[in-house]
Amino acid sequence: MSSTHGGSETGLRRSFRLFRDFLHEQDDPARFYGSLARDSVAMVGEHCELAGSVLLDVGAGPLYFARAFEASGAAYIACDLDIGELAHRTVGWGAVAGRAQQLPFSDRSVDVAFSSNVLEHVPDPELMCAEMIRVTRPGGLVVLSFTNWLSPWGGHETSPWHFLGGGFAARRYEHHEGHPPKNRYGQTLFKRSIAQMSRIVSNREDADVVDMRPRYLPSWARPLVRVAGLRELMTWNLWIVLRRK
Repeated sequence: MSSTHGGSETGLRRSFRLFRDFLHEQDDPARFYGSLARDSVAMVGEHCELAGSVLLDVGAGPLYFARAFEASGAAYIACDLDIGELAHRTVGWGAVAGRAQQLPFSDRSVDVAFSSNVLEHVPDPELMCAEMIRVTRPGGLVVLSFTNWLSPWGGHETSPWHFLGGGFAARRYEHHEGHPPKNRYGQTLFKRSIAQMSRIVSNREDADVVDMRPRYLPSWARPLVRVAGLRELMTWNLWIVLRRK
């Protein structure tokens, strides 16, 4: 494990706060995403000094992450496939349209490549991981997190019916809501498992795994990700930190 650079909160109180804020994702997104963004900055800060670093956010999404990373002193660059998301960027924040599996950045050009909850939305997670490592400087960090399929929220808005199959869950959602889900199974939402991603990152020869843990659980829950089967149900969201060789 890397030495701690930041003073992140790691215990049960933090977990209760995150899960409480999670309940307001739909009715008060500023509360949830603001809380998650600040928590993410603290977690990244455990492994590096963010002030003065160049940080690339792959699949940037809401502005809350930009504000939180900028407040840490990082030079924040947003990369997102959704032009609409980038159009809301304030002048002064770099924003580039691009795919996570084909990043429009030079080799070894950023200090930190960060991505929150994007891996489950791309068809080739191994290629996305390789691209994020490629653009990171030696000694820099690659930070990935994703919601695993068999977690309670694995089907996103179609949960918990995804446990009966992604196709069934999507059809049920459309029947009850009158429109298809935003996250379409097999198109923009894919089955990501902790076993799959653990294998992908552990087999990389160009980066070392320095941390892997349930993102929302206390830091002492790290051993959970080594328990096959149970980890897929209990982790909720996997947090992975790699250091570029």
